[in-house]
Amino acid sequence: MSDASGVATVKDIPNDALTTGLTTPVPTVPAPGNTPVVPQNAIPPQPSFVGSIIGDNPYFQAGFGLMGLGVVLTGARQALIFGSTALRRRMLVSLEISNKDKAYDWFLAWMAHQTQVQAQTAASSRSIFSRSVPWIRSHQLSVETTFEQRKNGSSSVLFNLVAGPGTHWFRYRGAWMQVKRERETRSMQMMSGQPWETVTLTTLSKDRNLFPSLLGEARELAMKGHEGKLVVMTAWGIEWRPFGLPRRKRPLRSVVLDDGVSEKIENDVKAFLDRRQWYADRGIPYRRGYLLHGPPGSGKSSFIQALAGSLGYDICLLNLSERGLADDKLFHLLSNAPERSIILMEDVDAAFNKRIQTSEDGYQSSVTFSGFLNALDGVASGEERLIFLTTNHIEKLDPALVRPGRVDLACLIDDASPSQAKRLFTGFYDSEQNIGLEHLGDELESMVDKEMKQGRRVSMAALQGTFIRNGPEEAVEAAKELFVNR
Repeated sequence: MSDASGVATVKDIPNDALTTGLTTPVPTVPAPGNTPVVPQNAIPPQPSFVGSIIGDNPYFQAGFGLMGLGVVLTGARQALIFGSTALRRRMLVSLEISNKDKAYDWFLAWMAHQTQVQAQTAASSRSIFSRSVPWIRSHQLSVETTFEQRKNGSSSVLFNLVAGPGTHWFRYRGAWMQVKRERETRSMQMMSGQPWETVTLTTLSKDRNLFPSLLGEARELAMKGHEGKLVVMTAWGIEWRPFGLPRRKRPLRSVVLDDGVSEKIENDVKAFLDRRQWYADRGIPYRRGYLLHGPPGSGKSSFIQALAGSLGYDICLLNLSERGLADDKLFHLLSNAPERSIILMEDVDAAFNKRIQTSEDGYQSSVTFSGFLNALDGVASGEERLIFLTTNHIEKLDPALVRPGRVDLACLIDDASPSQAKRLFTGFYDSEQNIGLEHLGDELESMVDKEMKQGRRVSMAALQGTFIRNGPEEAVEAAKELFVNR
């Protein structure tokens, strides 16, 4: 109820509220145009702790509070970073592989192989997320192109898709691993001109023992692709790198040389390889040089290739006339040749036969003759190596090059002899399908012997090309036109 003045009256408080000691807020009914009446026992709201600081605090308003708050937040952030880093170091382990290491290419090839396995497994499985698939498909790829140009003009190209720069994930033996491939494009390798690259593998610390087994699998996969094949390497700056695809090993018996020549070279090489300790006990440098000389097409390079395959060795092909090759690079290449490899330098007579002397010990060419001799047998020469030199004109070689110690065994690989031509002929054709093959071989042998007495010779390459294109009888007839004067 309200009086005539329009001021609201306060109702009486019930007796039960007084007996219990509780106070209840009394609602007020404001009159029109008047302010509400505040109860006498109402408790004013208390400001919060943060509000008391940032509210009427003059120091906070002056900026000191904001600065302190920033310091606190920065400290919390640094503590969080430090804690996460410490936790990461405690729980994770990383393995870095640079592209200077041999395992770099092995691991990328292993990743590409696992991707192919995943695709095959997913195709045969009903579910894409089958547990048998240990790999997650990568969406960042790079292509590695292998190109080989053959002497006959044909070529072959192989495209290999590998994981590109970026982050990849895969599962190996129940453990998840992160692969991060990074490429530094602002700095290049001085010799090869390629950018620096690294692959970093990260996994839990408890699974660090999986790294050796993973790299071992990658190496076995790489070596499996080379089983029964010959790897030819060439100089790339100061490094040896594979050239083209691995070649199938050629049987040593498929290269037909004159009687006793093949056996002489093979026995000498095997005796050298078996006498490592003998050389060490006597202080003799453990290296040996061979010179195969003879007319073109006689089978010098083919024999070296077959010999390397027979011994299980690779071939390091070195061109002395290569642009940019100097004495210091030659020393480095010969001293750092891969294990179980033969260093082959073909047509050494063409490298220095037109040199112009400019000083007492140097010549106007990338590789000086004195530097070449020192690399073969000098203070800067390396050990534990086999060197094969080939030439078509031994008479053009300097006597300082063919002396013992630089060339320990020189063999003539000549044009076809009568018995050599017959053995090549009978080895080309099947005697069961060609009746009278032995008689045709005797006829060819007599023909070669007769022409040799008249000073006319035929190369093994010419005979082989004729045998490939013709049958036995046609080949013997066509061989009459192959002889030339020597």
